[in-house]
Amino acid sequence: MLEVDKIQEEARLLGMKILTQKEYDLLIFENAKLQHELSQLQRMIFGSKSERYVTPTDPHQLNLELDIEKQEVPAPKTETLTYTRKKGNGKEVLPHSRLPLPESLPRIEVVIEPEGVLRGSKKIGEAITEILDYEPGKLFVIKYVRPKYVLPEEGGIIIGELPSLPIPRGNAGAGLLSHLIVSKFVDHLPFYRQRQQFKRQGIEIAESTINDWFSSSCNLIERLYERYGEIIKQSGYLMVDETPIPVLTEDKPEATHKGYHWVYYDPINKLVYFDYQKGRGREGPETFLENFKGAIQADGYAGYNIFDNKNDITLLACMAHARRKFEQALDNDAERSGYAMNIFQKLYQIEREAREGCLNFEQRKELRQEKSVPILQEFETWLKEELVQVLPKSVIGKAIAYTLSLWHRLIRYVDDGKYEIDNNLVENSIRPVALGRKNYMFAGSHEGAKRAAMIYSLLSSCKKNEVDPYQWLKDVITRIPDCKLNQLDELLPANWKNNTSKN
Repeated sequence: MLEVDKIQEEARLLGMKILTQKEYDLLIFENAKLQHELSQLQRMIFGSKSERYVTPTDPHQLNLELDIEKQEVPAPKTETLTYTRKKGNGKEVLPHSRLPLPESLPRIEVVIEPEGVLRGSKKIGEAITEILDYEPGKLFVIKYVRPKYVLPEEGGIIIGELPSLPIPRGNAGAGLLSHLIVSKFVDHLPFYRQRQQFKRQGIEIAESTINDWFSSSCNLIERLYERYGEIIKQSGYLMVDETPIPVLTEDKPEATHKGYHWVYYDPINKLVYFDYQKGRGREGPETFLENFKGAIQADGYAGYNIFDNKNDITLLACMAHARRKFEQALDNDAERSGYAMNIFQKLYQIEREAREGCLNFEQRKELRQEKSVPILQEFETWLKEELVQVLPKSVIGKAIAYTLSLWHRLIRYVDDGKYEIDNNLVENSIRPVALGRKNYMFAGSHEGAKRAAMIYSLLSSCKKNEVDPYQWLKDVITRIPDCKLNQLDELLPANWKNNTSKN
């Protein structure tokens, strides 16, 4: 009996199975796949979310092992330095380089006279110490008193005209409504926690009342939101991304519906727009961008492929998403992934050079054509060569295939200086939604999710334009009941900031 037959017979008697080479390779692949999935899961739960890559030390580089103890360390040389500094203005020096308190803050002055001051003493100065303190926000009541008068000679009765209220026949002022909304969508404090704060001040406000106030406020600014959507569609360059939001619906009484906020960001004019859709299908962006002309930058999601064949649209991909694929493959194939990560480092170093040099769009394009294009050409050649050398279903194989499938979109950023290398700016705009999900968990209905999209759009625009969201919203809620359609643009955060600074 041959040795192979003998081994097979012994295995059969022991109830064991001898694997073929193909079966063995398949098990090795499945094991590597499971190890990668376990590693990614552990990283999500316990590890760092940072994707920073540090180039490893070259193993072929000469390493000088110096015996420090055996070396004679020379005595350090000394030198005398002199310098000139400005004389202080006599104010008390604050320790630890403490920043001065803003002059705009109100001051409560407390004068503390020393004990034992004798008659005839002369004041020679004073020491000033400033302490920053805080007092919780207070609720107050605005009481409108409108006297009534009977006009002579049966002229009728007149009464002072009540100013337009944010909520007709309501008893909530613009300041309170703005505080509720900003606290929830900027500071991520759910309404029920705000109710607890009010209760500590002796004010009991029903949950249904707050929800009605919020709905009425959204109805008030809805036309401003719609006008904002019209303006952002006129942009020539938009970044697009989507993020899920759980929604309570009658169709799923014991579960939540998975809706989506589609986010559109204009990096040139710093405009952010959220559009709620019930699903992730391509109908959302296709409908919203039906008449759009210009450039769209998105990730590799197939829902954006519809824009790749439209004559009036240039579709760009996100280099950060491609980089992320190789970063995740470092444990699978450190050599190939490391090479790709170094390529990405070079490309992003060029972008950093343009940013730090404050280059305009034309100058940035010239820099990319000179430095980025050769690197991209080298990278493309390497990707095509390595694609046939790796397993298609391996992590590194998927990273290479993903990058090549989007290559024509990935390299388009070098054609115009106003294009960005990645989609990170729109992803940053989505962060408030992610934080909100951790606090208020879900939207109460599809209408509630639409209202959230409305608020996120306008308040995110405040953040991008460095506008105080509370002051802006309070002013808008006060003015918008009497605002004409042709005056709506004045209330948008960027325009509001410019008008306020002029006044």
